[in-house]
Amino acid sequence: MNYLEFVEVYEKLGATTKRLEKTDILADFLKVLKSRGKSEWIYLLLGRAVPDYDSREIGISTQLAIKAIAHSFGVNEGDVLKRFKKVGDLGEISEEFAGKKKQATLGTKKLTVEKVFDNLRKLMSIEGKGAVDRKMDLVSELLGNASPKEAKYIVRTLLSDLRIGIAAPTIVEGLSVAFFSEEKKTEISERIQGAYDLANDFAVVFEAASKGDEKEFEKIGLEPGKPLNVMLAVKVSDIKEAFEVCGRPAAIEQKYDGFRMLLNKKKNGEISLFTRRLENVTPQFPDVVSAVSKGIKGESFILDSEIVGYDKKTGKYKPFEAVSQRIKRKYDIDKLVKELPVEINVFDVLYYEGNSYLEKPFSERRKIVEKIVREKELVIRPAIQIITSSEDEAMKFYQNALKVGEEGIMIKTLDAPYKQGRRVGYMAKLKPLLNDFDLVIVGAEYGTGKRGGWLTSYILACRDGDSLVEVGKVSSGLKEKESEGTTYDEMTKLLKPLIVEDKAGYVKIKPKIVVSVNYQNIQESPSYSSGYALRFPRITHYRPDRRIEDIATIGDIKEAARKGKR
Repeated sequence: MNYLEFVEVYEKLGATTKRLEKTDILADFLKVLKSRGKSEWIYLLLGRAVPDYDSREIGISTQLAIKAIAHSFGVNEGDVLKRFKKVGDLGEISEEFAGKKKQATLGTKKLTVEKVFDNLRKLMSIEGKGAVDRKMDLVSELLGNASPKEAKYIVRTLLSDLRIGIAAPTIVEGLSVAFFSEEKKTEISERIQGAYDLANDFAVVFEAASKGDEKEFEKIGLEPGKPLNVMLAVKVSDIKEAFEVCGRPAAIEQKYDGFRMLLNKKKNGEISLFTRRLENVTPQFPDVVSAVSKGIKGESFILDSEIVGYDKKTGKYKPFEAVSQRIKRKYDIDKLVKELPVEINVFDVLYYEGNSYLEKPFSERRKIVEKIVREKELVIRPAIQIITSSEDEAMKFYQNALKVGEEGIMIKTLDAPYKQGRRVGYMAKLKPLLNDFDLVIVGAEYGTGKRGGWLTSYILACRDGDSLVEVGKVSSGLKEKESEGTTYDEMTKLLKPLIVEDKAGYVKIKPKIVVSVNYQNIQESPSYSSGYALRFPRITHYRPDRRIEDIATIGDIKEAARKGKR
């Protein structure tokens, strides 16, 4: 299969903003992919070469891409950089230079999908001495044999910035239209989404869907050692609303100011830890691995938990910002374990001893948790819980949670199953009324004066279907000293490798970095693509544990704006 066939699909998808048209384009191509391609090539439709749960990156920065374009097309790096600052898209620039290439093209081979995919996979495994040169060779090999259009999408794929306006939900709909009847489209899309929530691997889901038989999805199950999407909570404003959402009686638990972690153990004894972002953080938490090994009975399991940091001298819990350092750091692990100890609060079981518990009621799942967790103070315990129908009792529990330093409470429906990746009415969260959202950074501007050289003003975006829309700019909240929290210097280091466009001091950022933002209110604004703007926003936390799927939606923004006008 020639890579040009993928390119033609990219072009068609990028040429329309209509969701149904994109779905039909994908459906037609997925049929072709079934007959003449490989299942894993579906990753290329999302600009990837591995499934979502695989945290490996292609590893090509903007700077390296500029160097590779210059090398491949025999031009000066300065000329590429100059065009980049004017055009802002290295994909288009690569297409431009490929079209002007003067050298003879005799002997150039047609690029196959196999070759592109293979080189992308190789790029992910290169590290150590001479890594840059070896990466350059692999990229140059592709660009040297690419047509102008192919060069554009090779570079965009290397930078994880395809710009074709699709995400996982569109792939799900495309699979439904391609291989099932129109009458059952909604039902099948839900089945496909459920299978994807379990597998986090579109190749596996594609294999099942392409057979056109719903029963194939039943073969996709939980597997310890692979990350999966967690169930999400809906926000409520008071205890009464919480009971309206979750029913009476309900389970009430503390909402910890930490981060979600799925605890996995295989039958061979191997323990692995995953964040809700699907990142494997096992190396960063040897103390958690040890606690799980000693503190949980069972040969194989997947447990849902919250990891909370505490002060080793006082035993008092620390805010998320402190323990987040444990997620980010890849070095001095032993030192951090001593300086930032954590406690594991286990609150759910998804899989135990070969059996899935997703469809079991929460009350039954909780009994399993209580049975298998060997409680040890400030190490591991079942999440603190009460079961009540009383609003007064729930309020007392809530006030006590705040008193000991937790964020608030979680309210859970006793007879509900576990629904991954969904904000359903089986679980609600209540915390003090704050104007705050999790949003993703999509652009930035360089600072001046003492903040010169740092990216210090950040354009924020929320989700709108498969797209992202801007909701304002934030310049405050980060620190200048590392001891005080996430710094402007640290944020700049995180954002620079994600730059995909650079125009006169403004840079477009690949959407990956999620931050929690407080604001005073929301007003309508023509300045941002959402039509709204946060007033007086301030970053409160960098959230390395959150994904784009976790951020606020345009619906959340509109609802907050509406409430603010009351």
